[in-house]
Amino acid sequence: LDGAKRALTPANVLVCDEKGPLSIAGVMGGAESEVADKTRNILLEGAAWNFINIRRTAKQHNLPSEASFRFSRGVHPALAEQGVKRGLQLMSQWADCDIAPGLVDEYPLKPKDPTITVTPKDVKRLLGIELSAQEIVDLLERLEFKCKIKEPKLDTRKSEKTRKPKSESRISNTELSNLETRISVTAPPHRLDIGEGVIGLADVLEEVARVYGYDRIPETRMADALPPQIGNPVNEWEEHLRDLLVALGLQEVVTYRMTSVERESRVIAHNEYVRIANPIAPEKSILRRSLAASVLDALEKNIHLSESLSFFEIGPVFEPLKNDLPNEPRRLAVAMTGLRDAAAWDMKDSPALDFYDMKGRIELLLSGLGFTDISFASTDSVNYLHPGKAAQVQVNGQAVGAFGELHPLVREKYELGDAPVLVAEFDLEILRGIAPTYQAADKTMTDAEAAAIRNKIVKRLEQEVGAKLRS
Repeated sequence: LDGAKRALTPANVLVCDEKGPLSIAGVMGGAESEVADKTRNILLEGAAWNFINIRRTAKQHNLPSEASFRFSRGVHPALAEQGVKRGLQLMSQWADCDIAPGLVDEYPLKPKDPTITVTPKDVKRLLGIELSAQEIVDLLERLEFKCKIKEPKLDTRKSEKTRKPKSESRISNTELSNLETRISVTAPPHRLDIGEGVIGLADVLEEVARVYGYDRIPETRMADALPPQIGNPVNEWEEHLRDLLVALGLQEVVTYRMTSVERESRVIAHNEYVRIANPIAPEKSILRRSLAASVLDALEKNIHLSESLSFFEIGPVFEPLKNDLPNEPRRLAVAMTGLRDAAAWDMKDSPALDFYDMKGRIELLLSGLGFTDISFASTDSVNYLHPGKAAQVQVNGQAVGAFGELHPLVREKYELGDAPVLVAEFDLEILRGIAPTYQAADKTMTDAEAAAIRNKIVKRLEQEVGAKLRS
C-alpha cells in the first residue's frame, strides 16, 4: 500500500490468491488489495496470526501499521469471526451496500483456553487474605473468568481386610488434598496473558488481588521460606574490578555496542563483523569487535571538558562465527590523557600522563585482584599502539592484555589534543580464569602454609557448592 518493494524472508507470512500475494499477513496490504474509488466488490478477511511473527516482520521491514500494532500484541482466534461480523454491520449501516450471505471459516487448530485450579489456601498463602471459594469466584467472574467450584470428597470405603485399627489409621497427602475446596478457573478468550500451571496460578491470584483491592490486603509476614540466594560469581568479580578501577581514579563509561565499520577501522580493521539486519542508522550497522575503539570515541567527545581524562569500560565484543551466534568475550579497556595532576595556583605546570602512569595503575589493579606474579614484556603486535611504547601484560606467565601509547597514525584520526594518549585492553575471560595466589601480609609463605590454605578453600567449596579441584 505504501508503493515500496520489499525483499521477503521465509519467515514472512503472505495472504495470497491464485494470482499471487495480496498482503503481508498482519502487517500491511499490497497494492492489489487496495480499495479505490471504482471498487465495487470487497471481501472481508479476519484472521489471528502468530503475534511474535507479526512483531518481527513489522520490525524487519520497518512497517508500523494499525494492523501490526494490534496483531503484535496477540489476538485470540475466537475474535476473528466477531471482527468480520462487526465490520459487515458497520458497512451495512453507513454505506449503501449489499451483504452477501454466508461465512467461510477455516479454523483447523482451535486453541484451548487455559484452565487453572485455585484453592482458598493458595489465596491465603500467596496473598495473605482469607477468602471463601464463593468470594473468589465472585471476584473472578467480574472479569469474565469461568469458574466452577469442586467440593471436597473423601472416599472412606475400605474393605474389612484392609481396614486398620482406629489407632493406626492415617490419611494420605492425596486424601488431604481431596479435602480442600477447589475452583476450576478458565480464562476468557481475550485474556491471552493468562498462563498455565504455576504461572497461571500466579496470574489468576494477581487478578483476585487487583479486584479485591491492593489497599485492603493486610501487611503480613511471608509464610513461605525464602529461597536460597545464589550469587553470580562473574558479576561479583566484575563489580570488584570496577571498584578497584574507580579507586584508581578512573571513570566508567558505557558506550553503544553498535557502531560502524568506519569508526571501528580507525583503531583496527577486521575482515568480518556481525552486521545488523535492520540498523536504525548507518553509524550503528555492525557490532563492535574492539572495546578500545569505544573508549577512544568517548575520550574524543569529552576531550574539551577537562584537563585530564581517565576512562574505562567493561563489556563484550562480538566475534562472528560461521553458521552460529557470535562469540561474546568480555573485555576491559582503559584510556587516559591529559595532565597528571589538576592545575593549581600553588604548583608549577603538571606533567602529562605517560606510559608509566598507565603501568602503575595496571600493577595496582592486578595486585588488588590478588595476583602477585605480574610481568611486562615489550610488544609490537598491537597495531594501534606505538611500537616503541607498548607492553604486553602477563600474569603467572600468561598474556592477559596489552597497553601503551596510542600509535601516531591512529591518533591522527582522532581529535585528542597534544598530550600523549595511553590505551590498555584486557581479555577478562583469560584474566578471570587464572588461579589467584596466596600472600601473607608480613612474610613469604612456605609451600606447606599455602597448601593448608588451599585445602581449606577447597573443602569449603565442596561443602557449599559441591565444587571439585581440577587436576
